Amino acid sequence: MTRITCPVLSEKIISAEEAANFIHDGDVVGMSGFTGSGYPKGLPAALAEKGKDAREKGEEFGIEIYTGASTATDADGVMADAGVIRKRSPFQSDPSLRKAINTGETEYVDTHLSHLAQQLQFGWFGNLDVAVIEVAAILPNGQLVPSSAVGNNQMWLDLADRIIIEVNDWQPRAYEGLHDVYTGIGVPPERKPINVTEPFQQIGSPYLQVDAEKVVGVVHTDAPDRNAPFKPADEVSKAQADHIVDFLRYEINQGRLPDSLFPIQSGVGNIANAVLVNLANSEFEDLTSYTEVIQDGMLDLIDAGKLKSASATSFALSAERAADFNANIENYKGRILLRNQDVSNHPEIIRRLGIIAINGMVEADIYGNVNSTHVMGSSVINGIGGSGDFTRNAYLNFFVSPSVAKDGAISTIVPFASHIDHTEHDTQVIVTEQGIADLRGLAPKKRAQTIIDKCAHPDYKDRLQDYFDRAVASNPKGLHTPHLLGEALSWHKSFQDSGSM
Repeated sequence: MTRITCPVLSEKIISAEEAANFIHDGDVVGMSGFTGSGYPKGLPAALAEKGKDAREKGEEFGIEIYTGASTATDADGVMADAGVIRKRSPFQSDPSLRKAINTGETEYVDTHLSHLAQQLQFGWFGNLDVAVIEVAAILPNGQLVPSSAVGNNQMWLDLADRIIIEVNDWQPRAYEGLHDVYTGIGVPPERKPINVTEPFQQIGSPYLQVDAEKVVGVVHTDAPDRNAPFKPADEVSKAQADHIVDFLRYEINQGRLPDSLFPIQSGVGNIANAVLVNLANSEFEDLTSYTEVIQDGMLDLIDAGKLKSASATSFALSAERAADFNANIENYKGRILLRNQDVSNHPEIIRRLGIIAINGMVEADIYGNVNSTHVMGSSVINGIGGSGDFTRNAYLNFFVSPSVAKDGAISTIVPFASHIDHTEHDTQVIVTEQGIADLRGLAPKKRAQTIIDKCAHPDYKDRLQDYFDRAVASNPKGLHTPHLLGEALSWHKSFQDSGSM
């Protein structure tokens, strides 16, 4: 049965190669895709070939690409390898694209995920020439059934001069009814409150809306999302998950959380997934989630009857879990809702609902400044993603990481972070396998001592204490946040010089 039932748009079916001819050198392109879900499967390879052909002819072909978040090797990767991505935002995870960014071949704008759609709407990135959006189906009236990610898709459809739609048969046709696309945010000074007062509240439409006159092509595909396996939880991730769950129990006992907690947000990764597994095996009931990505562990929570509902903008599943979800999607209707990311990540809603946010980090310094994005201060890894959206506005936030990396050559607790994405003012709780540092209500020196005592690895704890003690002794007029500026980044310099901090 065809997925394209709109008479007008069914007349516009073309190949991916033909569709690529509608994208020109210098175009600004909005693509679907969020954490490896819902990205175009046909156009990226065709654009990569177009770029290779242009180079062979001595011509230029490069574009700016804006998405929801990361896509995949068969999207970001093939285009980066072909040298066609001149500029990219807001989040990426492909090794080839990361290399192009860190070698200066591609400009990268690392933007909060809740911000990018409005920034293009404000005109900060120039005119949006083309939107390339994957969907599960096109209905007879021209409405679009979203696929496994909503992201910024509706904004791209609204802003673009030309639109290319990819209809992917791999995405279940039964996705219809699983989405909530809200278009009422508006622009200043006419903005109104977003009326989400409960995590699963629906305020929009199940469909994406498109102006059929702007559609220049409809491409048929049948290919899976990038479904990356999760590593089995090791002792380090289990220890961190145990610390977090025990802390939540403590907060309940202190009367600061209800027995069912507040809605949970968890970033992508094995540690966050381990926390969800621990919750599934805990005494907690009637949980809810208001997050950006639904991972394997969240589906496990739903299956175990622990999680009543999950609101997000995308999936990030293993291949096995994705196949199971696709086969049983009807069982999750009424319990899963996918929204556009300027709603899933909106600060107003996050603060109103009292989110419990759990996100990973690269490193933290002794005062609680957190680096989420860079290695040794200069090389970006993936991007800030939604961690800032949730951390700054959460009722309670956790930053998690092993206490060491590179087999102990790197301490993730350092005197001074080499790059700062989240300042000490936003960081509440830091967690490593060594312990948990509750920084709420603490002045800087007490924060430093708590982080050293609770989170530092034994191999580095004495050195951190020595640095801190000497910083205090050397700054009689600077005792608010004492530092030894000549040594603050010496651990990072040591790693660059010798391969070990």
